[in-house]
Amino acid sequence: MLDVRDSLDGGAVRRWCAAGLAGLLQCEHEINQLNVYPVPDGDTGTNLVLTLTAAEQALQASDPLPDQAGQALRGMARGALLGARGNSGVIVAQLLRGLADSLATGPGTVRGRDLADALGEAAKASYAAVAEPVEGTILSVASAAARAAAGCDSDQLATVARAAAGAAATALARTPQQLPVLAAAGVVDAGGRGLVVLLDALVEVVAGTPPARPAPEPAAGPAGSRPPIPPHSHPPAAVLHQPGPAGYGHTYTYTYAYEVQFLLAAEDAAVARMRTVLGGLGDSLVVVGTGDGTWHVHVHVDDVGAAIEAGVVAGRPYQISVTRFEETTVPASGRGAVVVASGAGLLDLFGREGAVVVGDRPSTAEVLAAIRATRAGQVVVLPNDPDTQSVTAAAADEAATADVRVAVVPTRSPVQALAALAVRDPQRRFDDDVIAMAEAAGACRHAEVCRAARDALTVAGRCRAGDVLGLVEGEVHLIGDDLTVLSRQLLDRLLGGGGELVSLLVGADAPDRLGPALTAHLAATWPFVEVQLYYGGQPHYELLVGIE
Repeated sequence: MLDVRDSLDGGAVRRWCAAGLAGLLQCEHEINQLNVYPVPDGDTGTNLVLTLTAAEQALQASDPLPDQAGQALRGMARGALLGARGNSGVIVAQLLRGLADSLATGPGTVRGRDLADALGEAAKASYAAVAEPVEGTILSVASAAARAAAGCDSDQLATVARAAAGAAATALARTPQQLPVLAAAGVVDAGGRGLVVLLDALVEVVAGTPPARPAPEPAAGPAGSRPPIPPHSHPPAAVLHQPGPAGYGHTYTYTYAYEVQFLLAAEDAAVARMRTVLGGLGDSLVVVGTGDGTWHVHVHVDDVGAAIEAGVVAGRPYQISVTRFEETTVPASGRGAVVVASGAGLLDLFGREGAVVVGDRPSTAEVLAAIRATRAGQVVVLPNDPDTQSVTAAAADEAATADVRVAVVPTRSPVQALAALAVRDPQRRFDDDVIAMAEAAGACRHAEVCRAARDALTVAGRCRAGDVLGLVEGEVHLIGDDLTVLSRQLLDRLLGGGGELVSLLVGADAPDRLGPALTAHLAATWPFVEVQLYYGGQPHYELLVGIE
């Protein structure tokens, strides 16, 4: 006989979290493949898995384990927020928070109508988390689930959960009709697919069996549709998170006595084990990989020896630094910068600019730890990726509770971050400095060269897996088979629109000849343009270009 539940309690929430995580793990690759562009960094499935992993860890760490559903959901939502990666991860965390806020103030027994009301609040919270909500995304799926749940007008928990999950699946299949970019790619929305997995897991917990649902097939999109120019192509505008009156200092009180940092040469599996050990020793743990077996490790601990020993067990630690914390008052004029980037060269470049660097696709907690690591009262965060902007904004909100003023300048590429840092002036008022950095970033046109991860239809035509792609402001403009030739064509196209300074960041997978070949081409074809060539060492992209 099926175990059909009449109400939700804390134990059921924990089972839902575990079942949702299991479902996402099973569908991780499928969701990653729903990336609408053929670039090799689509990882929505992985982001959702990591977000739910953090939520489950937070639930299991509760002592005592909460009995009521609302209390358990609060812990789940908090863990998801701090572990959130990517925009979809942040939105799922907001959905959970909406559920928690609704159920925490209600009766201890959660029945069908309570769940329906909570799903409605969750949908509102998800829309509120996005500055410019777009239909055809996880937001539409959440809204459809909430409407269907309310339309049941039933106190039967399983009935409401099934209606919500079914409506979510139907809305997911409809997303290509709402977003032409999905129709052109032949996929449904990746974040929405993840939400369907979570709602199906809820049905499994409350009804005793999951819905029999195959992987979704997208509905046909508008005839002749093609990907639109991506939004946010205008110059970045700074987002300021101001916790209180300007001009006040603040005090950090550290839970642990020491900050330990080191570089580490180690294999991925050994680093994963070390991460677990260090997580048990302290907090503010950040482990950033460069993609070539080099890692930057940061942690706050009481036992310095144990932390360094964990590094020795994992591999070869070097450039070890240990700082003893004291309760320190930092004046509000103290400035810091946090940059999201990956690659040995980029770590060095941004480090020389005085920035704290956190790796690609960071969690909210990792960005927050980096903000704190600056030990500054005023911090600028440069996310360098549209999918990381929600995470950095969430971290900025968290930092505000410790009286840190944080401005997020939504840079979309490391070349824009370099342009922004170049105009930093600590003698200016913080707000004026942020505006200057945002203007410099917005004035820097950015482009990338990479290999197509899969076959796809783009605005430049159809590409095949392995083709060389030239992207301008995130959109595919050129398709070819020769990396150097296409890179030259891309530079000529960009400079045809003007430019005085060209920044070239060569990636980890690029051949040694690429940089010299491009500088020679620029010297011969565009002799009055200043060229800056760097080895960025970034993964995925053989070349990043900035034009100022």
